[in-house]
Amino acid sequence: MKQGRRRVLIYSHDSFGLGHLRRCRAIAHALAEHDPDLSVLILSGSPIIGSFTFHPNVDFVRVPGVIKLRDGGYSSLSLRIDITQTLAIRGSIIRHTAAIFDPDLFIVDKEPLGLRGEVEETLKLLKDRGTPLVLGLRDVMDEPAILAPEWERKHVVPALEKLYDEIWVYGLYDFCDPLEGIELSPVIRRKMIYTGYLGRHVPAGAPLNNDIPSYPYILVTPGGGGDGENLVDWVLRAYETDPDLPHRALIVLGPFMAKERQMEFLARAAALPAIEAITFEARLEALMQSALGVVAMGGYNTFCEILSFNKRALLVPRTVPRLEQFIRASRAQELGLVRMLADDGERRAGAMVAALRALPEQSLPLSTAIPGLLDGLPTVNRLMDRAHFRSRPSLTPAPVRGLQA
Repeated sequence: MKQGRRRVLIYSHDSFGLGHLRRCRAIAHALAEHDPDLSVLILSGSPIIGSFTFHPNVDFVRVPGVIKLRDGGYSSLSLRIDITQTLAIRGSIIRHTAAIFDPDLFIVDKEPLGLRGEVEETLKLLKDRGTPLVLGLRDVMDEPAILAPEWERKHVVPALEKLYDEIWVYGLYDFCDPLEGIELSPVIRRKMIYTGYLGRHVPAGAPLNNDIPSYPYILVTPGGGGDGENLVDWVLRAYETDPDLPHRALIVLGPFMAKERQMEFLARAAALPAIEAITFEARLEALMQSALGVVAMGGYNTFCEILSFNKRALLVPRTVPRLEQFIRASRAQELGLVRMLADDGERRAGAMVAALRALPEQSLPLSTAIPGLLDGLPTVNRLMDRAHFRSRPSLTPAPVRGLQA
C-alpha cells in the first residue's frame, strides 16, 4: 500500500442484535464503493459478523462479545470471565487497533463513549493525533425522559462538546430530533448534521443461503429475532385462525431468537401450507426486494430497507426496553409511510388477520414525497470528502503505551 491512502475506522459495540452491525456495514460499503483507494475497518462485538460478506476494501476486528441482562447490566457472551475483565480486553483491542491502523476518520455508532466507556481512551488518543471524530446516531434514540438521565449518568454531553467534531444523524430533522429533551449547547447543536436515511440495495457477491420463493409472499422479519417472538407468534396465530388469508408469508426468525422458540415456530409453520419459515438470511435485502409487503417490528435498518425498496409495510413495534421503535413507527404512520399495529398485550389473532388483509392495499411509502428522505449514504460520502485529513508521514505510527514497536 502506498502512503497517503485514506483509512476509516468504525466502532460498533453490538451487545445484542443486528442493528448496529448492519448500519455500520452499510456505511462502510458506501464509503469503500465511493473511494476505491479507501480502507475501512469495523470494530464489532457481534458474534455473527463472520456470517456477512464484505466489500474487498472492508474488514473487521471482532472484540469479545457481551450481552445485556434484564437488569440493565452486562455479562460476557462466551467467555467465562468477569465482565470487568471482558471490558478491559475489549478496550485494549479497540485502543491498540486504532493506534496501529491510524485512521483518517473515526466513526462511533450510537454510544458516544462506547460500551461502559470503552472508547473514551481511543477518542482521546485520536483527538491528540488530529483525527476527525464523528458520532453517528440513528433517527430515534429513545423517549427524552429515558435518554436524558441515561446520558447524564454516562457523562456524554462533555464528550460531545470536547471530543467530537461532528454528529451525523442518519435521518431527517422533520421526522425526529434524536436528542430532543437533552440540554445541549449551541456548539453541540451546530455539530449535528442530518443526512437522511441510509438507502439500501441488494448486495452483489455471495449467493443467498435460502431460495427466493417463486410465489407472491409477505416477508415477516423481527430483525435479529431476540425480541421478536411476540411478532412471529402473532402472525402464526393469524394464519392458524384464518387459513384463507390471500397471500403466503415467509418468516425469517432471526439468529438471536432462542433455539427452543425457533424450533416451536418452525414446527407450527410446517403445519401451515401458507407459511414458510427460515432461521436466518444474511442478504435479507434480496428477500425484501421480491416481497409483496413487509411485516416487521420497526428497527432502523428494516425501516431503511422498506423505504429503499418502496414496500408496503405493517410495523408492530416493541415498547420495552426502549420506545425507539414505537416512536419511529408512530411518526412514519403519521407521514403516510407505513401502517402500525400497536401491541396491546392481548395480540388478538383477528387484529393481525385484518392488518394482513389490508396490507396489499396500502399506499407505497415513496408515494409520499419527502425531500432528502433516502440521501443518507451519498451525504455520508460527501461529508467524508470534505473532512480535514491529516498528512500521513509514515505507514507505521509511533507506538503507544503497552504496545511494542
